[in-house]
Formats: sequence, C-alpha cells, structure tokens
Amino acid sequence: MTSPDLLHHALHDPGDPPLRPLPDRAAELLRELDAPPRLAAHLRAVHDVAYHLVEWLTRRHPQLPLDREAVLFGAATHDIGKTAHTTELSGPGSAHEVAGRDLLLSHGITSHLARFAATHASWTAPDVTIEDLLVSLADKAWKNKRVPELEDLVVRTLAEASGRTAWEEFLDLDDLLTDVGEGAEARLAFQGAYPV
Repeated sequence: MTSPDLLHHALHDPGDPPLRPLPDRAAELLRELDAPPRLAAHLRAVHDVAYHLVEWLTRRHPQLPLDREAVLFGAATHDIGKTAHTTELSGPGSAHEVAGRDLLLSHGITSHLARFAATHASWTAPDVTIEDLLVSLADKAWKNKRVPELEDLVVRTLAEASGRTAWEEFLDLDDLLTDVGEGAEARLAFQGAYPV
C-alpha cells in the first residue's frame, strides 16, 4: 500500500477491539499534512481512551463543567507536531509540542483547541484545566502507563468538585484506569501495524 492508502486505513480501520474515528476536522488535518500512518493510529488510540475518560467523568461527575469536544479534539491532535518532527514518532523529544500548537493555529484552529498540542506533557502548569489533565491522562493510559503525579492532580480536581474524599475519587479512577489498561495491548498492536 502507498502512504496515502495506509493513512486512509489508519484513519478508518475499525480496529479490534473497535476504535472510534477521529473528529472530522482532526482527520482532515492529518490528510492535509500527509501524516505518517503510525501517527494517525496513535491519535486514534489516544482519542478512543479520551472518549472513555470523558464518558466516565460525565456519568460520575455531572456537576463538573467539562468541555467534552475540546478534550476529544485535543486528544485527536495532541501529537500533530510529529508531522514536522517525525523522529519523535519513534524516539524521545518535545519539539513537536510547540510545533503542533503553531501548526494547528496556522490551519485556523482556535488557541482554545490548539493548546493541547503544547500542554499534553506539562500537566503541572499553574493554569491547567480538567480538560488538559484528561488529554494528558489519555496520552498515558492508552498504553497502560500510570503516572501517579498526574493521577493525583486528576483526583484532587475531582474531589474538589464532588466534595468526596481524595481516597474515594482515587479508588474510582483506579478502577477506570485498570479497565482501560486491559485494552492497551490491542491498542499498541493497532499502532504498531502502521509504519512511521
């Protein structure tokens, strides 16, 4: 298959178990940028986990203001800067973060949505929102990586909103992340099936 065919496949293959499709504008941007198929597969995996996190949060904490669409778009585009820094698809690096935000802005995406490309690895910033935390959490949980510092921030935010103890919130979040983690192997296989 050619690269455009592989990209199309990464964007539309249902996966096993099925992964949700990316928001239309995110998929359109990946096609415009001729994104590496592996990047599209990765973004689908993270977006799918973000969907689960948002659904869970909406059910458990309906009183918590949440910009659901921002979280889902942020998860679907958080690594888009890797179209410009392709070495970071298979190795470490953070150049893609600011590059991704700038790329999204240059394509007419509002700063409200473009920010996730730059903030998904900096969850300790003073102005971090629950939306930022959820995109960061999805970017770790998709491969069953647990980051206590990040989870503690989510738990603290949830406890403040609910009035429940941090311990109660932790137990609920831990159950969710354990469930999400059970699909990590399949998501990793889905991503690994596509070339960089």
